[in-house]
Amino acid sequence: MLEGIIRESIGKRNAKQLKRDGYLIANIYANGVENINAAFKRGDFARAVRNKENLAFDVKVGDKELAVVIQEYQLHPVHGDVMHVDLRLAVPGQVTNYLVPVVTSGVPKGLKNKGVLVVSKKRLKVRGTIEDMPAKFDLNVEDLDRDDSILVRDLEAPANCMLMDRANVAICGVMKAK
Repeated sequence: MLEGIIRESIGKRNAKQLKRDGYLIANIYANGVENINAAFKRGDFARAVRNKENLAFDVKVGDKELAVVIQEYQLHPVHGDVMHVDLRLAVPGQVTNYLVPVVTSGVPKGLKNKGVLVVSKKRLKVRGTIEDMPAKFDLNVEDLDRDDSILVRDLEAPANCMLMDRANVAICGVMKAK
Protein backbone atom coordinates (compact mmCIF):
# COMPACT_ATOMS: atom_id res chain seq x y z
CA MET A 1 0.00 0.00 0.00
CA LEU A 2 1.26 3.44 -0.93
CA GLU A 3 1.71 5.74 2.04
CA GLY A 4 1.66 9.51 1.87
CA ILE A 5 1.43 12.61 4.03
CA ILE A 6 -1.27 15.25 4.28
CA ARG A 7 -0.09 18.72 3.29
CA GLU A 8 -0.92 21.26 5.97
CA SER A 9 -0.06 24.26 3.80
CA ILE A 10 -1.02 24.32 0.14
CA GLY A 11 1.16 27.30 -0.72
CA LYS A 12 3.82 27.52 -3.39
CA ARG A 13 6.70 27.67 -0.92
CA ASN A 14 5.62 24.48 0.84
CA ALA A 15 5.13 22.68 -2.51
CA LYS A 16 8.62 23.64 -3.71
CA GLN A 17 10.16 22.36 -0.47
CA LEU A 18 8.30 19.05 -0.76
CA LYS A 19 9.39 18.64 -4.40
CA ARG A 20 13.02 19.28 -3.40
CA ASP A 21 12.68 16.58 -0.74
CA GLY A 22 11.54 14.04 -3.37
CA TYR A 23 7.78 14.23 -2.92
CA LEU A 24 5.06 14.27 -5.56
CA ILE A 25 2.20 16.71 -4.96
CA ALA A 26 -1.28 15.13 -5.25
CA ASN A 27 -4.92 16.12 -4.85
CA ILE A 28 -7.50 13.50 -3.88
CA TYR A 29 -11.15 14.33 -4.59
CA ALA A 30 -14.60 12.90 -5.38
CA ASN A 31 -18.20 14.08 -5.62
CA GLY A 32 -19.55 14.91 -2.17
CA VAL A 33 -16.20 14.33 -0.41
CA GLU A 34 -13.86 16.99 0.94
CA ASN A 35 -10.63 17.39 -1.07
CA ILE A 36 -7.42 16.02 0.45
CA ASN A 37 -4.09 17.69 -0.37
CA ALA A 38 -1.40 15.03 -0.10
CA ALA A 39 2.19 14.26 -1.05
CA PHE A 40 3.79 10.92 -1.88
CA LYS A 41 7.41 9.85 -2.27
CA ARG A 42 8.10 10.02 -6.01
CA GLY A 43 9.71 6.57 -6.33
CA ASP A 44 7.11 4.84 -4.16
CA PHE A 45 4.29 6.35 -6.24
CA ALA A 46 5.85 5.20 -9.53
CA ARG A 47 6.35 1.67 -8.16
CA ALA A 48 2.76 1.49 -6.88
CA VAL A 49 1.32 2.62 -10.23
CA ARG A 50 3.48 0.18 -12.20
CA ASN A 51 2.55 -2.79 -10.00
CA LYS A 52 -1.20 -2.16 -9.70
CA GLU A 53 -3.45 -4.93 -10.97
CA ASN A 54 -6.75 -3.01 -11.21
CA LEU A 55 -7.66 0.48 -12.30
CA ALA A 56 -7.93 1.53 -8.63
CA PHE A 57 -5.12 1.19 -6.11
CA ASP A 58 -4.94 1.72 -2.33
CA VAL A 59 -3.24 4.65 -0.63
CA LYS A 60 -2.89 5.57 3.02
CA VAL A 61 -2.92 9.29 3.78
CA GLY A 62 -2.72 10.22 7.42
CA ASP A 63 -4.97 7.68 9.18
CA LYS A 64 -7.29 7.12 6.18
CA GLU A 65 -7.04 4.20 3.75
CA LEU A 66 -8.52 5.10 0.36
CA ALA A 67 -8.98 3.45 -3.04
CA VAL A 68 -8.05 5.95 -5.76
CA VAL A 69 -7.78 6.17 -9.56
CA ILE A 70 -5.37 8.41 -11.49
CA GLN A 71 -7.51 11.09 -13.12
CA GLU A 72 -4.88 13.44 -14.52
CA TYR A 73 -1.15 14.11 -14.24
CA GLN A 74 1.25 16.85 -15.29
CA LEU A 75 4.67 16.14 -16.75
CA HIS A 76 7.72 18.41 -16.69
CA PRO A 77 8.14 19.84 -20.22
CA VAL A 78 11.90 19.23 -20.39
CA HIS A 79 12.78 16.01 -18.59
CA GLY A 80 9.32 14.36 -18.48
CA ASP A 81 9.10 13.70 -14.73
CA VAL A 82 5.66 13.65 -13.15
CA MET A 83 5.20 16.97 -11.31
CA HIS A 84 1.61 16.75 -10.06
CA VAL A 85 -1.15 14.15 -10.01
CA ASP A 86 -4.92 14.31 -9.47
CA LEU A 87 -6.39 11.21 -7.85
CA ARG A 88 -10.12 10.49 -7.91
CA LEU A 89 -11.60 8.60 -4.98
CA ALA A 90 -13.14 5.32 -6.19
CA VAL A 91 -16.50 5.34 -4.39
CA PRO A 92 -18.14 1.88 -4.68
CA GLY A 93 -21.46 1.92 -6.51
CA GLN A 94 -21.11 5.51 -7.77
CA VAL A 95 -21.38 5.93 -11.57
CA THR A 96 -18.51 8.13 -12.75
CA ASN A 97 -16.31 8.75 -15.79
CA TYR A 98 -12.93 7.04 -15.55
CA LEU A 99 -9.97 7.20 -17.92
CA VAL A 100 -8.89 3.64 -18.74
CA PRO A 101 -5.44 3.12 -20.32
CA VAL A 102 -5.00 1.57 -23.78
CA VAL A 103 -2.17 -0.97 -24.25
CA THR A 104 -1.14 -2.26 -27.68
CA SER A 105 0.39 -5.70 -28.22
CA GLY A 106 2.01 -7.27 -31.25
CA VAL A 107 3.86 -5.90 -34.27
CA PRO A 108 1.66 -4.58 -37.09
CA LYS A 109 2.26 -6.11 -40.53
CA GLY A 110 2.12 -2.58 -41.96
CA LEU A 111 5.56 -1.83 -40.49
CA LYS A 112 7.09 -4.00 -43.24
CA ASN A 113 5.31 -1.82 -45.82
CA LYS A 114 7.06 1.36 -44.62
CA GLY A 115 4.41 2.24 -42.06
CA VAL A 116 4.58 3.63 -38.51
CA LEU A 117 2.28 2.68 -35.62
CA VAL A 118 0.67 5.79 -34.13
CA VAL A 119 -1.29 5.60 -30.86
CA SER A 120 -3.53 8.66 -30.77
CA LYS A 121 -5.64 7.81 -27.68
CA LYS A 122 -3.62 6.59 -24.71
CA ARG A 123 -6.68 6.57 -22.42
CA LEU A 124 -10.38 6.11 -23.15
CA LYS A 125 -13.21 7.69 -21.17
CA VAL A 126 -15.53 5.00 -19.77
CA ARG A 127 -18.67 5.66 -17.68
CA GLY A 128 -19.66 3.16 -15.00
CA THR A 129 -18.97 2.00 -11.46
CA ILE A 130 -15.47 1.13 -10.29
CA GLU A 131 -16.48 -2.51 -9.80
CA ASP A 132 -17.27 -2.86 -13.53
CA MET A 133 -14.20 -0.99 -14.87
CA PRO A 134 -11.55 -2.93 -16.77
CA ALA A 135 -7.92 -2.44 -15.70
CA LYS A 136 -6.94 -1.62 -19.29
CA PHE A 137 -7.96 -2.09 -22.92
CA ASP A 138 -5.53 -4.53 -24.56
CA LEU A 139 -5.50 -4.06 -28.36
CA ASN A 140 -3.87 -6.58 -30.70
CA VAL A 141 -2.41 -4.57 -33.61
CA GLU A 142 -0.82 -7.46 -35.58
CA ASP A 143 -3.47 -7.36 -38.36
CA LEU A 144 -3.08 -3.63 -39.06
CA ASP A 145 -1.68 -2.90 -42.51
CA ARG A 146 -0.64 0.54 -43.75
CA ASP A 147 -3.54 3.06 -43.59
CA ASP A 148 -5.57 0.77 -41.25
CA SER A 149 -6.74 1.89 -37.82
CA ILE A 150 -8.73 0.75 -34.78
CA LEU A 151 -11.66 3.03 -33.96
CA VAL A 152 -13.60 3.42 -30.71
CA ARG A 153 -16.62 1.71 -32.33
CA ASP A 154 -14.47 -1.40 -32.93
CA LEU A 155 -14.15 -1.96 -29.17
CA GLU A 156 -16.74 -3.75 -27.13
CA ALA A 157 -17.73 -1.87 -23.98
CA PRO A 158 -17.47 -3.87 -20.74
CA ALA A 159 -20.68 -5.02 -19.06
CA ASN A 160 -22.59 -2.18 -17.32
CA CYS A 161 -20.18 0.39 -18.79
CA MET A 162 -20.40 2.86 -21.65
CA LEU A 163 -17.62 4.28 -23.84
CA MET A 164 -17.92 8.07 -23.77
CA ASP A 165 -15.54 8.92 -26.63
CA ARG A 166 -17.01 9.53 -30.09
CA ALA A 167 -17.42 6.31 -32.11
CA ASN A 168 -15.46 7.52 -35.16
CA VAL A 169 -12.29 8.51 -33.24
CA ALA A 170 -9.17 6.47 -34.06
CA ILE A 171 -7.38 4.88 -31.09
CA CYS A 172 -4.35 3.69 -33.04
CA GLY A 173 -3.35 3.09 -36.63
CA VAL A 174 -0.52 2.47 -39.05
CA MET A 175 0.37 5.49 -41.16
CA LYS A 176 2.73 5.89 -44.10
CA ALA A 177 6.22 6.89 -43.02
CA LYS A 178 7.57 10.05 -44.65
